[in-house]
Amino acid sequence: MIADFEVLSCDAGWRNYYFLKLIDDSGHVGWAEFDGAFSPPGVADAIPYYAQRLRGKSPLDHERIFAELYGMSRPAPIGLTAEAMGAIENALLDLKGKILGMPCYQLLGGKQREAVPVYWSHCASWRINHPTFYKPPITDLEGVRQAGRDARAAGYKAVKTNMFKYTDGRPKAWMSGFGVPWNPGLTISPALIRDVCEHLQALIEGAGPDVQVMIDLNFNARTEGYLQLVRALGDFPLYWIELDNHNPEALALIRQQSASPIASCETLFGTRQFLPYFQHQSMDVAIVDVIWNGAWQSMKIANAADAFDVNIAGHNFYGHLATMINVHFLAAMQNVKVLELDVDRLKWDNEFYPNSFEMKDGAIVVPDTPGWGIEPDEEAIRARPARVISKYLGFD
Repeated sequence: MIADFEVLSCDAGWRNYYFLKLIDDSGHVGWAEFDGAFSPPGVADAIPYYAQRLRGKSPLDHERIFAELYGMSRPAPIGLTAEAMGAIENALLDLKGKILGMPCYQLLGGKQREAVPVYWSHCASWRINHPTFYKPPITDLEGVRQAGRDARAAGYKAVKTNMFKYTDGRPKAWMSGFGVPWNPGLTISPALIRDVCEHLQALIEGAGPDVQVMIDLNFNARTEGYLQLVRALGDFPLYWIELDNHNPEALALIRQQSASPIASCETLFGTRQFLPYFQHQSMDVAIVDVIWNGAWQSMKIANAADAFDVNIAGHNFYGHLATMINVHFLAAMQNVKVLELDVDRLKWDNEFYPNSFEMKDGAIVVPDTPGWGIEPDEEAIRARPARVISKYLGFD
């Protein structure tokens, strides 16, 4: 039976890493990593409200526990509530796997693949946006080309970058959907389109013909602006164009106008939110955040996507535990495209994990150890206390 829980956090440079630890009465420990940077703050405060109700319950009954917690949150079941429940579910699955001596992919139906293909996410982006933490810093298009060369040399088969505006040759993040810069109309100018195309061209030149390239437009435009962008990007041989739109019909329209596949939906919760997008054939690839949703609930989303012949991809720009949660989830699903992976890391990231994961031929090998197959180092986590973060995603 579950005896206790603890929420931990630590310094991760421009953000913090967050963990949930569940302990049963036999001494087994279940872990989950959860998000406190991309999502609104408060998940760490919401988790204890729900986790305290786990004491005395069997971790083997995780779906019953989820249903009980969902009943408590029915009037407002998404956002912080859903993320808290997702963290609890993932920690329960790790605990269950360790009790049964099984890797978590077995709990989800068994392994469909021996390794999960990954792409280098935020390629060039982190070195532009956070030069204090990710080296070498990028200050011009040649640096973007070099990032592409680095990805090719490291054996990655696909990379993804973001939108940047260039002023006097220097790149600056264009994330107007998040208020950086302030552009409430989310308008797209010809100059911005030129800069985005030049940035993308530089990355393609550096990566070479055998590395596929994608771009993430995030929430940085309205339908009108997205249509301008996908038309301008029509001549690029892209793996996908990623974007977010809260209107499934609008996203379907954008997809119809795009020469490249459309990937979307990384901020959605549960099958109820995904279903209208499947019904409208809004995207080619459905991006699922297993850290937000929980792996068992994400399995339901994946199965719904499969019914509409849509492949899924894992949304993952967190720490190594989150990566392995994604790996087990995607190892067990049939309709899998790829997993996101941030390759540029903090210099102290590996301190938090005695063993990380094995890469082979551009993919992460699925481990057979019980649970998620990775164990955080509590001492290392506590040695780097979390900081007060005043900037969203590290931006002014």
